[in-house]
Amino acid sequence: MDKSAAQFFELIDRLGNLVRVNLRGAGSQHSLQPVHLQALIYLSIANRYSNTPQALTEYLGLTKGTVSQSLMLLHRRGLIERQGDASDKRLVRLALTESGAQLLKAIQLLPEWTQAVTCIAPQRSKIALAVLKELLLALQLGAGNRSFGVCNTCQLNLHEGPRSYRCGLTGEKLSLPDTRMICREHQPRQKPRR
Repeated sequence: MDKSAAQFFELIDRLGNLVRVNLRGAGSQHSLQPVHLQALIYLSIANRYSNTPQALTEYLGLTKGTVSQSLMLLHRRGLIERQGDASDKRLVRLALTESGAQLLKAIQLLPEWTQAVTCIAPQRSKIALAVLKELLLALQLGAGNRSFGVCNTCQLNLHEGPRSYRCGLTGEKLSLPDTRMICREHQPRQKPRR
């Protein structure tokens, strides 16, 4: 294995372990597993094209059964709601309830991360974020997975004027908050060739 690739793998594996420990600790206070918190976090950032059980399954990279069981538990606890899609009766849409949103606010997932990031110079932090985003995208696309990127970074996001956006895939108008959410249909913008 390439030394640089091995170092990235080791560091990200260790960071991933810390994330899971953080999720386990935060969830245990509410009798929730990390997958339950990951589902709630996803639904808090997913747009209206991405709030389905299938999209959540793809995003988490888990089995349909695991996601289905997790969603049933979250629904029974009143943390999410399930609604039929108005235009396609086969689809189920998921959304956080007020209780689900309050739980996410209450569990404070990021204090240690916030503290750690403040120890890094802002410019170095920007560079690190850019490198990690580039690595994530390369791994996703290399494996044939969807990128689930933020709408305003998608080549299908059409900026029509001041604060006016439209989805080039669906033709639907997008609000400014819509453009800040992640989307299952995200298509990364092509980088200009150097």
